[in-house]
Amino acid sequence: MPYRRLPNTDQARLRAINTAIVMGQKKPLEELAFSASTLARIRAFFPGFETNLIHHKLARAQQDKNSRSYLETAKKARIYLSHFIQILNFSIQRGDMRPDVRNFYGMVGDKKSPSLILESELLEWGKKIIEGEHQRVLHGGNPLYNPSIAVVKVKFDQFVDAYHFQKTLQSNTARWTQKVAGMRDEADEIILDLWNEVEESFAAYAEEIKREKSSEYGVVYVFRPNEKMRADVTSKSSLRY
Repeated sequence: MPYRRLPNTDQARLRAINTAIVMGQKKPLEELAFSASTLARIRAFFPGFETNLIHHKLARAQQDKNSRSYLETAKKARIYLSHFIQILNFSIQRGDMRPDVRNFYGMVGDKKSPSLILESELLEWGKKIIEGEHQRVLHGGNPLYNPSIAVVKVKFDQFVDAYHFQKTLQSNTARWTQKVAGMRDEADEIILDLWNEVEESFAAYAEEIKREKSSEYGVVYVFRPNEKMRADVTSKSSLRY
């Protein structure tokens, strides 16, 4: 026998509640398979739930849309910073600069290039490298080129702006995600009570007719795999005659 399956996605929850509202518009109250109090409850709940889902979808779409350009901006900043550090290290290796100039950039006692993989590392070292080059030149050092620190700063500032914008988008998405999540339990409770009332209204009917009438109110029934297989076999057998 098919079993009733409650919605397990937000869109399915929305459809289930909306179907009941539509039935409430189509049928007189005395003919509805659920109570007036349930109809009032779902009418009060639906607008807020639908609005939160719409805002969540829009926030997620905007975040995803911006993500590609943000990652490209971060990649460019990472490349320019990495190349500048390489030029600095090459100058030290050639003997054009003393190894202790690395102190200006916060690379004290470490001959390895700093990691720029994480966003936090990129933010940290971008500031250190730009300020370090400024301090080194103030102390009489010759500016490095290819890339120059001015170009590096442009790419880094673009990354910083993109980073804060992306974080804002992520925060918006998280906020709407939390709002939607806060309404799921109530949505599930409403649907459970609604479907229980609907099935109770048609309890006197044969199972197949009960399911058919309940389905008009959005109640979902699912065949188990073995039941579906038997139903398909029966259907094919009937076609032979």
